[in-house]
Parts: sequence; structure tokens; C-alpha cells
Amino acid sequence: MNNLLVADSVSKSFGEFRALNSVSISVPKGSIFGLLGPNGAGKTTLIRIINQITMPDSGKVTLDGEPLRPEHIQNIGYLPEERGLYKSMKVGEQALYLAQLKGLDKKVARERLKYWFDKLEIGDWWNKKIQELSKGQAQKIQFVVTVLHQPKLLIFDEPFSGFDPINANLIKDEILQLRDEGATVIFSTHRMESVEELCDHIALIHKSNKVLDGKLTDIKRQYKTNTFEVGLQTNAVDEVTKAIKGKFEVFPATFKNLNDDVKLNVKLNANDSSNDLLSFLTSKAEVHHFVEVVPSANDIFIQTVKNN
Repeated sequence: MNNLLVADSVSKSFGEFRALNSVSISVPKGSIFGLLGPNGAGKTTLIRIINQITMPDSGKVTLDGEPLRPEHIQNIGYLPEERGLYKSMKVGEQALYLAQLKGLDKKVARERLKYWFDKLEIGDWWNKKIQELSKGQAQKIQFVVTVLHQPKLLIFDEPFSGFDPINANLIKDEILQLRDEGATVIFSTHRMESVEELCDHIALIHKSNKVLDGKLTDIKRQYKTNTFEVGLQTNAVDEVTKAIKGKFEVFPATFKNLNDDVKLNVKLNANDSSNDLLSFLTSKAEVHHFVEVVPSANDIFIQTVKNN
């Protein structure tokens, strides 16, 4: 697999506190990579090492096959969780200043800013000060500044903080489009529904150690329990329920569906297929709902953290 960023056995301590313990991740080119973990797990430390804000005690980081060097910062766009805009500066003046820090000349910066300001319908903010904007509005400016120099690697740390659902969806679509246009994204968040919508690969860090890593679909397969949500319509509720419980392991169900007399979560036996279960159910009642229970990113997050 062709990886844009590789962190190999990276460790970092602050005094006696070990923030990262030999953590390795590989971020494929053109992917959205979810960097997950509870508060204090070590995610921000790893992000700061990638951004060369701090250096690892051991291990190495490579970007596009090269050992990470100071000049590589031009190839990285970083949207930190703690925003860093100057509140008393005007929006346009500040955006131009930050774009030039990333190596853009003033003319190119103005052209790209016009494109983004028009696209996000924020052109009338140019002469406003940051302190005049809401948290969500300032977040839009920070997003634009992060992506403006078209870096190879984008790092978003809680990018939807401060956004209402409409603007969160807008920025989500922009992140997906940037990925489709060739950018590679590291995405750190506690919003597991965003992980489901955006991420191709994930790594979970807990207590300074990487405890889970891989393609999200493969991880979901590892965590699935061969359980199906079953909704049936029948006039013989007790009889049908008893028959199912006599052949399969059954759990209470919480899914919502209309017109179901029997609603259960049913686990396949070791030698049974989903077709075997469906055939059995159709012989007993009218099947209205039959869906495999696929573990969510949130379920996997909680289970992995608890187990570790």
C-alpha cells in the first residue's frame, strides 16, 4: 500500500509521564484516516510531532517516503482543536498573512481566498474582525486557511466543533471533495458518527498505546457477532417466539419498525448461515425486518477501550 505518512515506533515522554509508547501508524495516500482515542490518550502529542511542534524521544516519521524535515511543514495543513486566529485582526488581512506564511505569494493567495470565500458564501466577512464572528463563523475562516495552500496532508482536530448541523455537513462534504481531489486527511474526533461517514482507516490510541488499527470495514468484520435484527408479523406470537428461542440464541431488540408482532435480535449458530435463519423465520411467520447487526465505530471504540 502506498502511504503518505508513516510513524514508526514513536515514543514521547514529558517528565515521568509517557504520552506515547512506541506508536506506529501508516496513513494511505488519498484516504481519510481516523485518529481516535479518549481524552489524554496521546492523539494530540502524535499530531504535534507530525507538525514538528514537538519532537519524539525515539522512533521516526516519514512524509511521502522522506524523513520528516522542517520544510515539509509547507505540505501540511493543520486545523487544531484550540483555534489560533487573532481576534482583533480583520478576516481578509489575517487570511492573507497566514497564507503567505505557508509560502503563497499575495496574488495567488487573494485568488484562492476569493474562490473559497465565494464557495462558502462568506465574501462579506472580509473586513470584519474575528471577534465580530460567531464561533462557527470563525471556524469557517480557520478551515479555509488550513486548506488554502493545497497541502498533501491535512490534519483536522475536531473540525466540526462550533458548527450547527447544516454547516457541519457543508464542511464534511468539502473534506470528502478534498480527499477525492487527492488530499490525504488525518481526522481526529470524538464524534463517532463522523468517523462512520468519513473515515476509510482508523487507529485507536488508549493510555499512550495503539490498541487498534486498520481499514474500518475490516475492523467491523472482526467485531461482528453474526447477530440479526428480526421483525416478524404473526398471530401466534408466543408460539413463534418459543420456536425461535428453541433453535437460536436470542436477545432483546431495540430497533424501531412498524407492524412487528415479534421483535428480536437473533444470533446465528456456528454451522448456520443467514439464509438458514431466514428460511427458518419465513417458515414460522411473515418477515418484515431482517438486518445484520453491524458494530458501529462507537461500539468498537467503547468495547476496545473497556477491554484495554
